Amino acid sequence: MLLALEGIAGAGKSTLRDRLLADAHTEGIPLSHIGQFSWLSHPATRTLVRLRAGHGGDPDEAIGAACQDLTLHYRFNLSPALAHGPVLADRLTLSTACLLSLLHQRPVDEYVERLAEDERARPQLTVLLTTEPGICHARITRRTTARRFTEHPEAAARLADLCQEAGNGWAKSTGLPVLRHPCTTPTDLDALSAACMDHLRAANRPSSPTTGANR
Repeated sequence: MLLALEGIAGAGKSTLRDRLLADAHTEGIPLSHIGQFSWLSHPATRTLVRLRAGHGGDPDEAIGAACQDLTLHYRFNLSPALAHGPVLADRLTLSTACLLSLLHQRPVDEYVERLAEDERARPQLTVLLTTEPGICHARITRRTTARRFTEHPEAAARLADLCQEAGNGWAKSTGLPVLRHPCTTPTDLDALSAACMDHLRAANRPSSPTTGANR
């Protein structure tokens, strides 16, 4: 099972990621963690680095790089990891689609549909953290790292809206579930962890052999 955590900076993705990794380890579920990009193609990496820095460049080149990287990510990172158990992706397709939409001022659905074309790289469950942007900003200001352009209040508020639109587009394009919930309080964290663990347990449960296979 591939599970993706999505949401703006400060929404609680790292907190939920660490909780899920700990809970899965406690239950003997071999959950592993992986990042958003593969960084395996030099040309695609150059484009993605520019995008993350806020330089949109050519829209067609940008989506082409994102799709190429996702293909490589699945082939060389996600697929090998999934062979050993469920995988937790800290950001994946929705975050990429929202970044492209923000920079190029195009409908986010266009990017969601392009990135969803590689069916192998589709997460079976996407968790979209809908934590209020003001709370996210307050959390970010306590960090010692330099601010990215997407972490400034105006860009973050726009990205929060795009995340909601991307979640709608993803569910419509793929038919796969998107779990939306804030990660503001310990109660929120408990609820999110419980919901995700239910999915992970079900995915990790050995399937019963069919009658035909027994014959």
